[in-house]
Amino acid sequence: MPTWLVVIIVIAAVLVVGAAAWFVIQGQRRRRLQETFGPEYDRAVKEHESPREAERDLTSRMKRHSDLDIRPLPSSTKDRYAQEWALIQEQFVDRPSGAVVEADRVLVSLMAERGYPTEGYDQQLADLSVRHANALRHYRAGHDTLERHRESEMSTEDMREAMKHYREVFEDLLTDDGGEGAKSHGQQAARNRGNGTADNGKRRGDDGSARRGTDR
Repeated sequence: MPTWLVVIIVIAAVLVVGAAAWFVIQGQRRRRLQETFGPEYDRAVKEHESPREAERDLTSRMKRHSDLDIRPLPSSTKDRYAQEWALIQEQFVDRPSGAVVEADRVLVSLMAERGYPTEGYDQQLADLSVRHANALRHYRAGHDTLERHRESEMSTEDMREAMKHYREVFEDLLTDDGGEGAKSHGQQAARNRGNGTADNGKRRGDDGSARRGTDR
């Protein structure tokens, strides 16, 4: 066999092996991103021109998140926030819109307490997506209702739904321990892609707010 033919065969083999390795690495990277971001992976793909661009964006979010000083909360701080949230829920009975505004404020305060930057809503979403992907649909829904209410008064039922969504985010941020819980969260998000989680009001009224005479 001519030497030049041997060289061509070797080069071709190297290229085939290299291409196969590249596809394997890309597949592993994609699965890792899907496990981490759950429903946010699909959302990013829809928002970008290609899956590759979406994956670059998600990888960038992970890099930024790794540079943040995310802290678990001590028990005393958790108790303080839980009490504050309970007061907001009680306020909902008489001041639905005011309670939703307070819920939004407390969420931002809780993010800051955990170590998340709070310079803007879009950046909040990006930062939270790495470890709290499954709660983002709730944050978006609650925030969107609040923004629409500021333009045109929403109904009490709309405000009730916003409180339920905000409660999901609040509990997710409050109970994340920053360790193994965070590691397993992305896997749970992947299992629930597009569905989210909810407790269906088992611990409170179904509207997510406190009710007079019950659950007090």
